[in-house]
Order: sequence, then C-alpha cells, then structure tokens
Amino acid sequence: MIWGRERADMTNSTDLLPEGLEDRLPASAARITAAMRACLDVLNGHGYDRVRPPLLEFEDSLASRMVGLRTRTMFRFVDPASLRTLSLRSDITPQIGRIAATSLQNAPRPLRLAYCGETAVMKASQLDPARERLQLGGELIGADTVAAASEIVTLSVEALHAAGLTGISVDFTLPDLVDTLAASALPLEAEQIEAVRGELDTKDAGGLKSVGGEAYLPLLYATGSFAEALSKLRELDVGGALATRLDGLEAIAASIGDKARITLDPTERHGFEYQSWFGFTIYAEGLRGAAGRGGTYRIGGSDEAATGFTLYVDRLAEAAPNAKGPRLVYLPTGHDQQAAAQLRAEGARTLAQISPDEAPVILGCTHRLNGNTLSEL
Repeated sequence: MIWGRERADMTNSTDLLPEGLEDRLPASAARITAAMRACLDVLNGHGYDRVRPPLLEFEDSLASRMVGLRTRTMFRFVDPASLRTLSLRSDITPQIGRIAATSLQNAPRPLRLAYCGETAVMKASQLDPARERLQLGGELIGADTVAAASEIVTLSVEALHAAGLTGISVDFTLPDLVDTLAASALPLEAEQIEAVRGELDTKDAGGLKSVGGEAYLPLLYATGSFAEALSKLRELDVGGALATRLDGLEAIAASIGDKARITLDPTERHGFEYQSWFGFTIYAEGLRGAAGRGGTYRIGGSDEAATGFTLYVDRLAEAAPNAKGPRLVYLPTGHDQQAAAQLRAEGARTLAQISPDEAPVILGCTHRLNGNTLSEL
C-alpha cells in the first residue's frame, strides 16, 4: 500500500506544472481564441495595426521605456551571445513604446498599434495567482488629449462587448492626483508624497493623518458613481488645480454614454505604475477581478505621449460565452477529397476516418460526408 502511494506520488510529481501556470484544454482554449479574435477584429476595424514584439528583451531596454516598471518581478537570464541580462516580458506596453520610438519613429502620428501575446511574472499575488497572462491591447501614440483617451476607453468597452461580455463597468482614476495637489493646492514635503499616496491607496484615514496628510482626507470619500464622485471632487478643488482634469473626465464619460457603468476612485493606484493624468480599470459581469486597465503615459527615452489599454484575454474568456465552433464533419475512408476541401473552404472542420471501429459522434462530429452530400449525426 505504501509502495503504491509512493509510486503514485512519484508519477504525479513529474506531471505537475509550476505554481501559477496551467494547461488550457480544448473548451477553454476555444473560448480564449474566440475572445482574442473578437477583440483584435475590433482594433483592426478602428485602424490599429498589429505588431508582434519578441518574448525576450534586454532588461535595461524594457526598464528604460516605462517609468515604474519593476524588472525584479520578471524572469531574467544571461544572454550567452552578448552576456547581457535578458528579461521575459511581464508587460507588452513598454515594447510597443520601444517600437514607436525606434522602428516607427518616423511613422505618421497619431500612431495606432495593436498587440497580443504571452507575458509572465516570477511571483503573482494571492488574489490573482496566475503567473502567465495572454495580454491584448491597443496603443494610441502621439496624442495626449481627451479625444485620445475617449477613443481608448470606448474601444476597450467595444472589445469586451465583441467578446460576448455583459455588465461592463469602467472605474476612472487620476494617477498623478497627489503630485498635482501637493504642488500647489495642498502642499506636501517631498518625503511625504509617497506616504500620502500609500495611505490613500489603502483608504486608511488614521494612517493618512499620521503622515501629515489630513488635508487629503476628503479624497477618501470622493468615490463611487461617477456623477456623485465628480461633484465631490469639484467641491474640493477650490483653487482649480484639478479643473482641466475633471473636465476631461467628464468628456470621456460622455463619450461612453450608456455603453458601460462608470465609477470614479481618484486615488486608486494599483496597476497604474506608469500612467500620468488619467487611468481606468474595466470590469465585466461574472468576471473575477479586472478585465483590463488603461490610461495615459509617457514613453521613456522619447518622452512621447501615449494612451492605451490592456485586456487579460485568458481571464476575460472565463466570463465569455462558450465558443460556437463550426460543424465538424466526419470523412469516411474513400471520401470525396474535392467535396471535403470545399467544406473546409466554407469554414467547416473535417475529421478523416483512421480506423474502422471509430464512432463519429463520440469523436465530436456533427455531420458525415456521404459522397458529396452531408448528413447530420
């Protein structure tokens, strides 16, 4: 009995995947693929050209393109060719910034780029244990305007709708809010700014007072439904330091209309390490955690303005409807090759007979080819 258990344990251990990684079996892979295609079709339809950056890059190159990018969370290797440190990307956005600043630096602006690819991190959080993600997004480079931000937000909402998700909500934030207020309206010493940011992020009123940020307490309550939270922020903005930002938020919200529910949490900074004046998180009904994030930022090296969004396709596919694949046609031995080719050209999938004892229905076939005609199984 003990020997059997040890043998089972030994066999199972060789088949285990690392923590935070998983296989995607046919049904799950089909949902992910369908969601990916739907989202990419939306981006393509709005003039976003797809690029495919490499999985690995030099660590210093990735770090230089985006302020706040933490390379210590990435898998790192020594390149045997150059002896420089390589990093396995944890975010594709910095790579898009590099492409825009180098290979496409002379392309007309605004530049619209789309992407989709795998990313990985060394360690995930308890709330989101996945260490590998399929990241898809669009970047509008060369414009830092309300119009650019509006296009990006509405595009992300449209992409989720196209993937079959419902109950979509968008939560706005102002990533540089503390810096803006500390510079004039609510002055802070340089060493206080990060502490105040941290306490606002954790919504800790007592902690905020202890670090000298008592004047920032009203920001903790300027959250919730967009109209109500925006009104509270306008009441707090006596000196007008936030006026242009708040006007911008209102215009962006108007562009979304009734396509999504809109909320506002102006002090939220989780996931907004490099965004500047505007950021947003997007959610959908039935989805654990966020479907994606986006906002405005500056590309390191060129300092060019950009606005973009990222969707986590494997995550949002959990709430997407089951993919309805094309019919699967069973092709018996000696079938009409030309008829089978025509079926595939029309979008059907075919499954050729291999052995005489096959059961087409058990194999998942929906139809059978008889001569050059189909019969339903």
